[in-house]
Amino acid sequence: MQHNRRIAAHLARRYAAERRFKAVAVLSVVVSITVLAFLLVSMTWQGTGGFTRAELEVSFNPAQAGVTVDPAMFANGNGIKILKDAGLEEKLHAHVEQGYGPQVARQLAGSAWRGMAAELIADPALLVRTQSYSLPVTETLAAAMRGEGSPQLRNIADRLKATGVLGDRFDWGFLARSDATDSQEAGIWGALKGSLLTMLVTLALAFPVGVLSAVYLEEYAPKNRWTDVIEVSINNLAAVPSIIFGLLGLAVFLTIFPNYRSAPVIGGMTLALMTMPVIVISGRNAIKSVPPSIRNGALAIGASRIQVVFHHVLPLALPGILTGTIIGMARALGETAPLLMIGMRAFVATPPDGFTSPATVLPVQIFLWSDEISRGFVERTSAAIIVLLIFLLMMNGVAIYLRNRFERRW
Repeated sequence: MQHNRRIAAHLARRYAAERRFKAVAVLSVVVSITVLAFLLVSMTWQGTGGFTRAELEVSFNPAQAGVTVDPAMFANGNGIKILKDAGLEEKLHAHVEQGYGPQVARQLAGSAWRGMAAELIADPALLVRTQSYSLPVTETLAAAMRGEGSPQLRNIADRLKATGVLGDRFDWGFLARSDATDSQEAGIWGALKGSLLTMLVTLALAFPVGVLSAVYLEEYAPKNRWTDVIEVSINNLAAVPSIIFGLLGLAVFLTIFPNYRSAPVIGGMTLALMTMPVIVISGRNAIKSVPPSIRNGALAIGASRIQVVFHHVLPLALPGILTGTIIGMARALGETAPLLMIGMRAFVATPPDGFTSPATVLPVQIFLWSDEISRGFVERTSAAIIVLLIFLLMMNGVAIYLRNRFERRW
């Protein structure tokens, strides 16, 4: 009887420990989901303002204002210069000054007339027609619209808001413009294109070299002291801080290619060094997980060693290899330190033309904007983070699709 009571007490303790462990596990999942939801909600809440900008509604007729241009001249491709020589910028400011006063005219953004010129070039019929245009204003007037700045300018902003001609409107140009000193004119396209080009170079270098290294180490390399040293070195490289790879890129790549500082090709080569060990480790584990019966069966029907590897083992290991590639590329996409070391923190006002053009990337752009004191740049920073997360989700979605596409069961 006493023995049975001890067994029952022992079982009760085991069940209680199991319930506690289950509760702790559920609590961990809840905390993780809560933190993730808080992060996404806070970024979305702060970032929505970054996708808008303060704009002034202005009705303008170029012909009546004295801008006379032959639309046939736009065919040469220098329509902006033609409209500038025709006095579009001065006539626009004079029109705004006449309608809203000199203080409001001084608050028009420097690119306001260029946006109007682009619309006129796209539709020359607007040259002789009155049309309403949404013109960006400076960060000073945008801050006054939010209740900041001088009382006089705030009164002007309140008056314009009350009449409906000044307000925040969705800024499609944020996704099409590059960096600027004014948050009202800053965009993310230059950094987004730089990230895309850098990731293409990283993938083109790290994936084939990493996969072939994993195949050689797992299928062909002899098991001796040298391969043990190589394996330990690869495992250590996967844990090396990213800034060390930046120093390596600075010392090696920029010494060999000094004219390509801050270019995507140098950034991609640097990030490829950081990503390659992760792909090698995941590739070896994926190849090792393929059952030996697959190899033996292929050899039994007369396949050569290379046919066994590339026709049977590698296709079955590809989903696991792609998983490691996803992890490595996601880490590379969010890295800032190694790219700062090779000079990709420069102010780049135009998108890169190719792999050797000066560029910046999204994480560095976010880092630079976060150092600005303007509230407009704070909102732009949150919006850039949202763009980075969407870019990461799209890249991972493509990789997951490819992984599921090539996944096989045995």
